[in-house]
Amino acid sequence: MKISTKGRYGVAAMYDLALHGTNGPVSLKTVAQRQGISEHYLEQLMVSLRKAGFVRSTRGSQGGYVLIKNPQEITIGDIVRVMEGPVAPVDCLLGETQENGYCPKADRCVTRTVWAKVQDSINTVLDSITLADLCDKEKREMNTNE
Repeated sequence: MKISTKGRYGVAAMYDLALHGTNGPVSLKTVAQRQGISEHYLEQLMVSLRKAGFVRSTRGSQGGYVLIKNPQEITIGDIVRVMEGPVAPVDCLLGETQENGYCPKADRCVTRTVWAKVQDSINTVLDSITLADLCDKEKREMNTNE
C-alpha cells in the first residue's frame, strides 16, 4: 500500500492550518508556499476536506481556511481516509468475506488474516497521531533549536 500525494499533501495542508491557523483564516497561497504544494492542487484537496467537515473557507481579502474541529480531534487516519479512501493493503479487505466482489476465495483465504492484521496495524498507528501531536512536535523542535 502506498499513500499518494493526495493523502500526503492533505495531511500537510491540515497540519499547516493547525499550526498557523490559530489567529484566523490562512490563505491557500500561504499554505502552498510553506508546504511546497501547487496552489491549484491544494484547492482540489480542500474541496474534499471541506466536504468531510474538517475545514471552513472564508472569502475576502482576509479570507482563507480554518479548521472546524480542534486539532486534538483530528487524526492522521481521519485525513488519510478522506483523501485516499479505506486503508487496505489488498482489495479483498474492502468487502466482507461472504460474497466479496474482489476475490472469490475471500471467505476461505488463509492469507487474508495476515493482510487484515497489517490493515489494523496501519489504522492503529494513523489513528494514534493527531494534528495536535504534530504541532506539539514542531513546537518542541523549534524550542530545541533556539
